[in-house]
Amino acid sequence: MLTLTDSRSEATSRISLVVLTFNEEENLERCLQSAAPLCQEVFVVDSGSTDRTIDIARRYGRVVQHPFETHALQWKWALENLPLSNEWVLALDADQHLTRELAAEIRTLFSQGNVREDIDGFFLSRRQIFKGQWIRHGGYYPKYLLKLFRASRVQMDTDDLVDHHFHLAGRVAKLRHDLIEDNRKENEIAFWIQKHNRYARLLAQEDLKRRISSNHLIRPVPFGNPDQRVLWRKNLWRRCPSYVRPVLYFTYRYVIQAGFLDGKQGFVFHFMQAFWFRLLVDVNIEELKKGEVS
Repeated sequence: MLTLTDSRSEATSRISLVVLTFNEEENLERCLQSAAPLCQEVFVVDSGSTDRTIDIARRYGRVVQHPFETHALQWKWALENLPLSNEWVLALDADQHLTRELAAEIRTLFSQGNVREDIDGFFLSRRQIFKGQWIRHGGYYPKYLLKLFRASRVQMDTDDLVDHHFHLAGRVAKLRHDLIEDNRKENEIAFWIQKHNRYARLLAQEDLKRRISSNHLIRPVPFGNPDQRVLWRKNLWRRCPSYVRPVLYFTYRYVIQAGFLDGKQGFVFHFMQAFWFRLLVDVNIEELKKGEVS
């Protein structure tokens, strides 16, 4: 079944790879090729793909079907129900893949037994690709995501309706090299718009819910770990006036943080992601407050 048997047998790291999928035939092969050789077992949690996703996944490991509600709930189910053999999990989305340098760094770290007992997880530096362009400026790189962790110690905030974050109470560290996020389906802007239109509604619902009850698994700290800093900025964002904040955010990213250096595709990305999307969220919030949308 596995096409990477030889290379996987060389890996002494006790890591389980878990990937979430739904119609990811354009992205999944690259993801699994980059990460599967590092891991002793591979699980693909699929939520009803109708393309070649499952066929691709079965060449690398085991496919488990589970209905999708939100990313946070899907990850929570996976970590609680998959028969994981290893303490450590590398948790990837199908549109993410490891650079060769990052794969080598992880292999060396685990094969040489250099993981300290007091470390519960590692942040990976994400390199965002949009329509073939590395989004290197505008505060978008590096962005650290907790993707490699001890499964028994991780927690999920199930109130996250769009973004998902793995949280650890223990000590975390950063790895040096990059995780690439490049969703080939988003090369068609219509797909990007459709996805973010759906996300805007969900973020509006989450925003209103957080204003009533803002319980989080971590504390918002302006100079804490990457997730604590993100949460602190989100809380600041909620206090900013609607319709004004998308303008301020785009100006901050594109001008002050030099997003203009990302060229034509960078302009499209920063404008759509920082202004258009955030404005759409504010419109949805207003509609929900007025009871115009259920």
